[in-house]
Amino acid sequence: MISERECIDLISRFAHKGDKEYLIKGIGDDCAVLTQEGNNCLLLTTDTLMEGVHFDLAYHPPYLLGRKCASVNLSDIAAMGGRPRACLLSMGFPGKIPVWLNDYMQGFVEALQIHDTLLVGGDTVMSRNDTVFSVTILGEVERHRVCYRSGAKPGDMIWVSGALGNAAAGLELCRRGFGAGEKDPHGKWQHLMKAHLDPDVQVGLGNILAGSGLVHAMLDVSDGLATDLAHLCQESGVGAQIKSELLPVEELLNEAAAMLDITPMDWVLRGGEDYQLLFTTDTTAEEEIRRLTATEAERKTFVIGRIVRGEGVNIESGARHQEISFQGYEHFRD
Repeated sequence: MISERECIDLISRFAHKGDKEYLIKGIGDDCAVLTQEGNNCLLLTTDTLMEGVHFDLAYHPPYLLGRKCASVNLSDIAAMGGRPRACLLSMGFPGKIPVWLNDYMQGFVEALQIHDTLLVGGDTVMSRNDTVFSVTILGEVERHRVCYRSGAKPGDMIWVSGALGNAAAGLELCRRGFGAGEKDPHGKWQHLMKAHLDPDVQVGLGNILAGSGLVHAMLDVSDGLATDLAHLCQESGVGAQIKSELLPVEELLNEAAAMLDITPMDWVLRGGEDYQLLFTTDTTAEEEIRRLTATEAERKTFVIGRIVRGEGVNIESGARHQEISFQGYEHFRD
């Protein structure tokens, strides 16, 4: 059996054969990038969400599931500094089309409308066993503003746009039945469960960062910090050194981890689906990045480490150093 990364490498060998003047970037980033007339580029991204793998209808309300299916694709556009424009939605259902599809579509279109994006088409099929959704979003961005994964440089600061691990904690709480009122009568854990069920995406922040001209490399945290930072390093030909004490972790996550007897750092490093933006800048940009993100995006951003020469991602916790590259979520892990 081959791994997911080996599968992607195999597919890459068959993709974009030959030189095409309209192709700027193919496989290897959050979006494919194609030229358009003038100074704009077209961004293309797609994701597939499958029942039992990416969502569970036992605790994921269809309305919120619709919002999430749109949001995870919008996040890819955000990670490239782009503006989403149009969307294609394909879906497969086992047997009859469910009555909850109306609620799903309301959530899906609402998430698109927040970011001025139109649903313009798609496809419907009958699946064999499980419900599946496949979403493609088209966006645009000026060529000089595109943020790739491949621009990180030794000495760069590594930033993240918000708390890590909340979505993974929320998923575990949902799995253990805390979405039901009797297990969470005062709504204490709703914040964490929302991070999984209805994630926020940073399209506005991505636009601000791309427009600043200060970002060297960027992507979103979808598969976990350990894996996504490793992707950025691999594409940039560098390594990364992060510090555990700098990682933005909410106290509520620590409380949930203690209650469920789980190591919180597993959620923070390996959980995925946080959809925070992970980016690098020169050290001289620190003051301006903090100002921009605080005043224009009204959010706090966090420096979690440095880009270094070499390869791989290492985390420092006191005197201990640990290699964590590609330890996040993977579909086909042995």
